[in-house]
Formats: sequence, structure tokens, C-alpha cells
Amino acid sequence: MVLLITMSEVTITRLSSKGQIVIPKDLRELLGFKPGEFFAMYGENETIVLKKIDIPTDEDFQNLLHWGSDFAKEKMLKKSDVLKAIKEIRSKEN
Repeated sequence: MVLLITMSEVTITRLSSKGQIVIPKDLRELLGFKPGEFFAMYGENETIVLKKIDIPTDEDFQNLLHWGSDFAKEKMLKKSDVLKAIKEIRSKEN
């Protein structure tokens, strides 16, 4: 299911002398943006696209580390196997 959110009017904002742009309150509320959240930005041809992103927590990294360790044990992978695979992939990129 795709949910389309439309706004009935365009809001104008201004770039500050510090390079900051304010996202208007009604748009922040509509999209659920909170102070301190992170955004990825892309710009081209006078257009800027912002995408809210979630930064992984230390707990997320620990969970990933445990998952990776368990996976490696299950597949009986050795450190040398992983390093060899990385080296092979990197050599194909060049």
C-alpha cells in the first residue's frame, strides 16, 4: 500500500547567513520530524532532496556483530576466508 501525502500550497523559506534552512512547522509536523534527527542530502540542478535517516545505535552495532559472529560459526568461516573474499571483491572493482 502506498500512502501519498500532498500539501495544498508551497511554502517559501530562506537560507540564513549560516547556511541554515528552516523546515516549516506544519511540514515538520506532517512528516513527524523531530529535533536532532539526521537527513541525507542530494543536490543537482538547483534542486535539493532531503531524506530522513536513522543512525544505528551502539546496540544496533552490537546486535550486528553478534549476528555476524553466529553466522560465521554456523558456516564454519575462518577469518582468512573472509579476508580472502574481501581481497577478491576489491580486485574486481579496479
